Amino acid sequence: MKILVTGATGFVGRNVVGQLLQRGVRVRGLTRDPASAGLPEAAEVVRGDLTRPDTLAGAFEGVDRLYLFPVEETAGEVVAMAKRAGVTRIVDLSAASVTVGLHTNPVEQVVEESGLEWTHLRPGGFMANMLQIWAPSVRAERVVRYPFGDEPQNLIHEGDIAAVAVTALLEDGHHGAAYTLTGPATITTREQVRAIGAALEEEVRYEEVTREQARELMKTQGGFAAEAADLMLGFADYGGEEASGEGGYSDQDWSALDKPWPDVERVLGRPARTYAEWARDHAADFR
Repeated sequence: MKILVTGATGFVGRNVVGQLLQRGVRVRGLTRDPASAGLPEAAEVVRGDLTRPDTLAGAFEGVDRLYLFPVEETAGEVVAMAKRAGVTRIVDLSAASVTVGLHTNPVEQVVEESGLEWTHLRPGGFMANMLQIWAPSVRAERVVRYPFGDEPQNLIHEGDIAAVAVTALLEDGHHGAAYTLTGPATITTREQVRAIGAALEEEVRYEEVTREQARELMKTQGGFAAEAADLMLGFADYGGEEASGEGGYSDQDWSALDKPWPDVERVLGRPARTYAEWARDHAADFR
């Protein structure tokens, strides 16, 4: 069996590659830049871009199953290519916002209409989303500046998303399932910062700032922080429209995701990992 992992250098994809290799599966990782991918030597790394299906001609050759990173604009063409090449099972990355009705995901529809075996993964907020935003100031000053200090969130370890993906790719019984994936409990921003400090065995201060101040800091930082600032700070809704919410991720109703959903434990037979575990796993990134 050979599995193609698209988005292989992302938070989840990288973990999918690693966990499949640990299970003794042959893995092909798709990335735009193989030279800088940093994937394990045991993985076959190929160049390709999901936004340009013409670059994927050889990526599906000899592949039985597919982990699909969602690119709405080209999903139809990509899935059709996979089917023609003999892929029989697709596990796609979606979002918990689909479960609670905040939006629809056209990629899910394409996958379902393919006639192949399919499983949708719908994770809530990633614990890793704040890594690129907070790590620079933690490394430099041992401080996090952010609003919403006491707002609870239910976040998931990217390794748990990957573990569910690997299970659905390798084991039977998951066809037609849409798994909503969350952590084991809610955690506030202040508690996240304390957990990072505990992982470093040093004090990390939390400084409450306004949404406007945080937006300026994130826009100045550039990269993912700048791109995500408006959505994460409530200046735009999930569809990119202007919003006036006072909480993170706009004023849309995310309350249904505050509770822990049972799907991680149902699939893996163990509870989802805690934020403290995630912080310890990423201590070097903050140090």
